[in-house]
Amino acid sequence: MNTKRSFGIGRLSGKESTSFINFPVMKKFTPLLLLITVSFGLGFGTKTLFSATTNHHTMKKVTGIGGVFFKCKDPKKITEWYQRHLGLSTNPYGATFEWYETPDSSKKAQTQWTPFPETTKYFEPSKQDFMINYRVENLEALVEELKKEGVTIVDQIESYDYGKFVHILDGEGNKVQLWEAKD
Repeated sequence: MNTKRSFGIGRLSGKESTSFINFPVMKKFTPLLLLITVSFGLGFGTKTLFSATTNHHTMKKVTGIGGVFFKCKDPKKITEWYQRHLGLSTNPYGATFEWYETPDSSKKAQTQWTPFPETTKYFEPSKQDFMINYRVENLEALVEELKKEGVTIVDQIESYDYGKFVHILDGEGNKVQLWEAKD
């Protein structure tokens, strides 16, 4: 009797089987599969447990880019160039890009693009020709946490109709603007 062997054919009761399960082999791998399953479960549970406890005490800091500001020779001229050649919808402050905070959200947010005169002192004490604005949540609490961490706070929190602002210095002395928007 010629029986062709397929992948996984084993012997049951001394006869060839066409089953894809090889029970003696399966018995060898059962402890391994059980070990893998338990390890995965413990790993997932541990990660979930530690994530829940660490995330509970960690405040959300940056939620997005609030703006990009840079120095140039002629802000009006460069704004017109970007409008004409790249299609930016400009305003007196540069251009505003609106977006939604999450894909299923109705909460709009915005990022500001603004050229400044090359002689501006607004980016000081940084020596860079740019400054990035980061959107944040709960600016007052964040500033207190940054002070405890030894971060240089350049000025006091200022409030406007469109949000609260403060400036800090990053690890290389670049001035960074933090913005809690009033959306």
